[in-house]
Amino acid sequence: MKQHLYNIIVLILVVFTSCTDVVDVDVPEAAPRLVVEASIDWEKGTQGNEQFIKLTMSTPFFDNLSNTDVAGASVKITNNTTNQEFVFTDQGAGIYGTTAFVPVVNQTYTLEINYQGETYIAEETMTPVVDIDEISQARIGGFNDEALEVDIYFNDPPNQENFYFFRFEEEGDLLPELLAIPDEFTDGNRMKVFFEKEDDEDIGQEEFEPGDVAYIKFHGISKQYFNYIDLLIEQYDNAANPFGTVPATLKGNCINPANPDNYAFGYFRLSQVISVTYIFQ
Repeated sequence: MKQHLYNIIVLILVVFTSCTDVVDVDVPEAAPRLVVEASIDWEKGTQGNEQFIKLTMSTPFFDNLSNTDVAGASVKITNNTTNQEFVFTDQGAGIYGTTAFVPVVNQTYTLEINYQGETYIAEETMTPVVDIDEISQARIGGFNDEALEVDIYFNDPPNQENFYFFRFEEEGDLLPELLAIPDEFTDGNRMKVFFEKEDDEDIGQEEFEPGDVAYIKFHGISKQYFNYIDLLIEQYDNAANPFGTVPATLKGNCINPANPDNYAFGYFRLSQVISVTYIFQ
């Protein structure tokens, strides 16, 4: 009997071994591009003078060993109304920073990056954010009437086009949840946004419980940034769906006027933001 069982195990091992093939995935490679992470976020109620920009270079899909940090670039932001320039100095590890930035809502700024003989330009407007009117918790109103959620209420200004961006994160999360919304159908109304989690063993996620901590960032954003981040969120949500749409090329606003084909990845954003830490009761 033992010999018979041994023969079965050997047969199973042979079958599985013989069916194992090495598959070489042919992934198209493109020339490295500059990647710009330039989120100039002005915390409402602060000076907003300390700002940072991250510069790296793109790499092939399977390359996770290369040092992609960009050193030696020239980085500055100019207020288009006052012509005041803010120089971002190299801090190392691809970080460029300043402690002298002056944010002014509704004024337009230009980012200029010079690196290896190429000049990259981006233009954006510092977009204000409205105050949060109320923040509370509930178990109704979300996707699951039994799950805890945090609700954020704010009043949308009437007779003007507004766009909002939320970043939700629970303490210990690896990735945040992102939400971008327009006021196209809610102009001038009191608006509500909620953050809820469902039990999901596949990703190790559990519903909120009393004592859990949620970090919330609420941004006012421009229309062009809304169009960019909304498409990015859509592509991220479709990534796990085998029947999702094929991702489109996602271009930011960092152009290369002298060499348009050599544009940079990423986005130059100027946004007023409110940060909230909520502890569930």
